Amino acid sequence: MPEIARLSTVQAGFGELLAKLIAFDSALDGEVERAVAAICDDVRARGDAAVLEYTERLDRLKVARVADLEISRRELEKARSRLEPGQRKALEQAAARIRRFHARQRATSWQFTEADGTALGQRITPLERAGLYVPGGKAAYPSSVLMNALPAKVAGVGELVMVVPTPSGERNPLVLAAAAIAGVDRVLTIGGAQAIAALAYGTQSIPQVDKIVGPGNAYVAAAKRRVFGTVGIDMIAGPSEILIICDGATDPDWIAMDLFSQAEHDESAQAILLCPDADFIERVATSAGKLLSAMPRRHVIAASLARRGALIRTRSLEEACDIANRIAPEHLELSVAEPRKWLKRIRHAGAIFLGRHTSEALGDYCAGPNHVLPTSRTARFSSPLGVYDFQKRSSVISVSRKGAQSLGRLAATLARGEGLQAHARSAELRLEGDSEDKP
Repeated sequence: MPEIARLSTVQAGFGELLAKLIAFDSALDGEVERAVAAICDDVRARGDAAVLEYTERLDRLKVARVADLEISRRELEKARSRLEPGQRKALEQAAARIRRFHARQRATSWQFTEADGTALGQRITPLERAGLYVPGGKAAYPSSVLMNALPAKVAGVGELVMVVPTPSGERNPLVLAAAAIAGVDRVLTIGGAQAIAALAYGTQSIPQVDKIVGPGNAYVAAAKRRVFGTVGIDMIAGPSEILIICDGATDPDWIAMDLFSQAEHDESAQAILLCPDADFIERVATSAGKLLSAMPRRHVIAASLARRGALIRTRSLEEACDIANRIAPEHLELSVAEPRKWLKRIRHAGAIFLGRHTSEALGDYCAGPNHVLPTSRTARFSSPLGVYDFQKRSSVISVSRKGAQSLGRLAATLARGEGLQAHARSAELRLEGDSEDKP
């Protein structure tokens, strides 16, 4: 049986124990930060030459030009056509579901006209260019390609540039096929901090983007943090999290495997069960012990559960919901009878999975909503990645001649209260100089 903490909300000092459990040390690694700063500054100064040098040094891939690192649309389509039919069908069906869900998020421009003829509104426009970072090499994350690229395409982004490292030239066909299915415009085989810097600052061959999205290692995260402000970023994600609230009536094997599904990401991932039934908690622990040995990533799962996992007995489901709001998890499963009743009590969560048959894994791949979610309690103020992350809002103001008279006086009064005389006079000139016989 894997080692995992057993806690109860009635035990002394539970609040402190919970705070310690959910705390995650996100302190910056000074060595990583220094290395990333040097790489970003070098790419900003030397462009293509720096990108080629870092690609040769870090990815063992030597080419003469950045153009030689680009994968053509023909090659992407070839990767798609050569996939095993079952894999290709799964990717295409997942993409269709993701696209259909995100199409409902697309905002549109609006305007209203006041009685004096003044028109006010909001104009929605897509980003001109976005960058997508995808881990490469032996790692295969085609689902991340779909989840990041499709909202951008639905939003109408003019050009989507994907970067993916290919250490020693090793290309992952699933990732390339996903790029073809999602309609990615350009794919460059570069990675690490140098790829983030190239997208943020632009080089002789790589266009500067407006926003960078997508997961990566500590160097990629540090680079995204460093270039933020020059470009937008999606988020700095922490370890994956799952919180399950169960009433004790779900198959304990299902709950144990759902906990495993996030624990297998890495040793810092977090998997927590909240349940008022003590006997059921022990049944889940027994299931975990029975199922773990068959997991290829059992050592990662065991380390994650021992480090940050917990089985917590609560006084009630009401209390479980209150604790969930405190934790504000990335993924929250409500594995209970009448899940919509309990949904009303949930205020903070990245994604909420309702009912016993709704496993978090479905959300990771094919349900439709985005799997790029806020972690480390940021669900208190952040949202899943969506079409809205690739759209901009501009205010539109058209003041009529009549409106300028009333608004001008109002603005002048407020401006003088702030000591900004030019503001006041700018508004007043349209009062003094306006007349019906002027054009």
